[in-house]
Amino acid sequence: MDEGVLRSVNVGTPLEASWAGIGRTSIDKTPVPGPVAVGRLGVAGDQVSDTRHHGGPDQAVYAYAREELDWWGGELGEELRDGEFGENLTTVGIDVDGAELGERWRIGSVMLEVASVRTPCNDFKVWLGRNGHDNSGWVRRFTLRGRPGAYLRVLQAGRLAAGDPVEVVHRPGHGLTASYLFRAVTTEPALLPRLLEVEGLTEKARRKALAVTEGLGTRVPTRQ
Repeated sequence: MDEGVLRSVNVGTPLEASWAGIGRTSIDKTPVPGPVAVGRLGVAGDQVSDTRHHGGPDQAVYAYAREELDWWGGELGEELRDGEFGENLTTVGIDVDGAELGERWRIGSVMLEVASVRTPCNDFKVWLGRNGHDNSGWVRRFTLRGRPGAYLRVLQAGRLAAGDPVEVVHRPGHGLTASYLFRAVTTEPALLPRLLEVEGLTEKARRKALAVTEGLGTRVPTRQ
């Protein structure tokens, strides 16, 4: 199966920010030397500020591709550092957005599972504009790009470090990717019903998919 490399492990702690929805944010994540412990709720040293919208087992670790940071850097006219988008894991050589929901990665001694996606918010928009980046219409631009990165569950706790291989050890084969989920919950709700094929779909996504499916009078797939 495919294999990439973990370029950096990034963590952040709550910082006061008047522009943040709750007055503080942990989006400012910076690389740390490894090996770093990873547990059920995330990377050691990383703290969630807004626990209503972030964190929990289905959003324990956020991965984003270095290739996407480089693409956005070209669009914005400035190099973006690892962790700039608030990601815990910056990867190289693996298509994070093309990863299937339920796909499993081994990095170091940690087993991770692709579970959900990041949706852009106002805090993300303001954060991006803090150093003069052009953040006009940022939420729309990020959404239209359709490459949101992936939230990962921690199936097996352990330790990982920059330079470790990112090994894909299981791919479900249904073809429903992180990008597909993102499109379904943002711009293309007609895609939602197929998500019910995904074993282990997050409850939030499942509720959205069921609402559309029942509204269309479509048969709901049974869980295996």
